[in-house]
Amino acid sequence: MVTLVFVALWIVGLVGTFVPVVPATFVIFAGALLAGYLEGFSALSWPWLVGLGLVAVAASLVDNLAGGWGARKFGGSKAAMWGAILGGLAGLFIPFGLLVGPFAGALLAEVVFVRRALPDAVRSAFGTLVGLLTGIAAKFVLHVLMGLLVLWRLGVAS
Repeated sequence: MVTLVFVALWIVGLVGTFVPVVPATFVIFAGALLAGYLEGFSALSWPWLVGLGLVAVAASLVDNLAGGWGARKFGGSKAAMWGAILGGLAGLFIPFGLLVGPFAGALLAEVVFVRRALPDAVRSAFGTLVGLLTGIAAKFVLHVLMGLLVLWRLGVAS
């Protein structure tokens, strides 16, 4: 029962990694806390959950840091980052929107607000997209790791 509850929330969190409006890291960590509560904080003790919480904080920060890295590496502005984030949210409603949305949002922000020439704006938008996708990939890996660690502590993955 404990494992089933955690796995259900872990799967929601893993899927949520790719949907910007779902607090995926929080869902996975909440699943671990709930599993700890249900099993009496024996296998998932408070000190261990604090350690997992630090991994959760790292997972929450990684996509933002990677997005900033991509924007700066390719000459993007803060406006491009905000454009990419808003474009990603808007992209939820169109096919391939999670790829097209951030790129289009960053490009639009660079052209309209920063007033960059189109070739420079395209390079910046591409860099922002590379950073965001790198961050999502890193976050997904950390989410998989968090789940596997919880399952290991619960004795399922041994």
